Amino acid sequence: MPRRLLYALMVIVALVAGWFWWSGRQPDVVDVDVASVARVDTLRASVTASGEIVATRYADLGSSVMGRLVSLRVREGDRVTAGQVLARIDPIQAQSAVASSAAALQALEAEAAGANNQVRAAHADITVATSRQTEAQRALQRARELASSGLLAQSELDAAVAAADTAVAQVAAATAALARAEQTRSAATQRVAQGRAERARVGDQLAKTEITAPIAGVVTRLDVEEGEMVVMGVQNQPGSILMTISDLSALDAEVKVAEADVLRLALENRATITLDALTGRTYTGRVVDIGASALPQIGTQAAAREFRVKVRLEGDVASLRPGLTCDTEILVAERRNVLAVPLQAVVERDGVSGLFVVDGGRAAFTPVTTGIIGGLTIEVTGVNEGASIVAGPFQVLRELPDGAAVRPAASR
Repeated sequence: MPRRLLYALMVIVALVAGWFWWSGRQPDVVDVDVASVARVDTLRASVTASGEIVATRYADLGSSVMGRLVSLRVREGDRVTAGQVLARIDPIQAQSAVASSAAALQALEAEAAGANNQVRAAHADITVATSRQTEAQRALQRARELASSGLLAQSELDAAVAAADTAVAQVAAATAALARAEQTRSAATQRVAQGRAERARVGDQLAKTEITAPIAGVVTRLDVEEGEMVVMGVQNQPGSILMTISDLSALDAEVKVAEADVLRLALENRATITLDALTGRTYTGRVVDIGASALPQIGTQAAAREFRVKVRLEGDVASLRPGLTCDTEILVAERRNVLAVPLQAVVERDGVSGLFVVDGGRAAFTPVTTGIIGGLTIEVTGVNEGASIVAGPFQVLRELPDGAAVRPAASR
């Protein structure tokens, strides 16, 4: 091999070895996504949830008696007034029960009247017997005085004693008769009270064969037809729901809010409501009710808990109907003229929230104080406006050490 070629190869090998040595001494440079700390005019934090439109006041009408629906006087969509008769259940059995209880009560009241007469007669007998007893005692006293003076025969004294004893016995008998009469009257009075209670019960059953509107509104749901059998609810078994009356003058958006968000809500929070049926139109509202407990979970699989929240719609809602699906955005906080960064840019190191501020090609961990979260943006303080920060990728941020050499990703 020529000497020049050998020298050239030796130089190349030395250069390659030197490059590897130099590059091994250089710190690793991490490719990152870079963003800037920006000032925003308004930052809003909100909670989103889906649900449906419901009437603020509504009533599901069921049946308190069992029978055949013999009259149905409304159709779905009809407007009704409070107290209006909407349907009637066959009343024949209830009417028969009312007539029977009335006849039985009449007999019981007659029996009670007879018992009262017996008591009055017993009181009269006691009065007569007591008067006779008093007279007999006086006669006995006079007879004893005459007998002691020798003016009255012993036989006449014995007759006076017997008359006094008879009068005492008559008073005792009259008193016992009065006690029996009062017991009879008490029992009769109790039976009359029971009869009246029974008459009230069957009368109530007869009244319940008429289904009336408890509120004024619109028939928004009708689940029965004339001639159908309806049943009343019993334990663990719901009864027939005949119809639903809704007051459409006020409507709510009833939505389900995740447990992670419900504690951020408060009554009177403002909200924006959109409906799938009315694309491009929005309604405003306010939170009027927040569920005190989580909704029951359906199924056996564990799932995130949800809470029912009601938002009262404002403005003209005449065109809306219960059951329409809706999406709701509830405003929970608002800040003006604040510094904000991408949410994923905030990381924690040893329990302290902070940002990686890029300066001179290195990322320095800088503690910050966070505020409200608006979408994918979060409010921060403790960093200068316009500062360059590491915004991603997420995996890099998780493991990025303080002071690491970084450079903006080539694709950014």
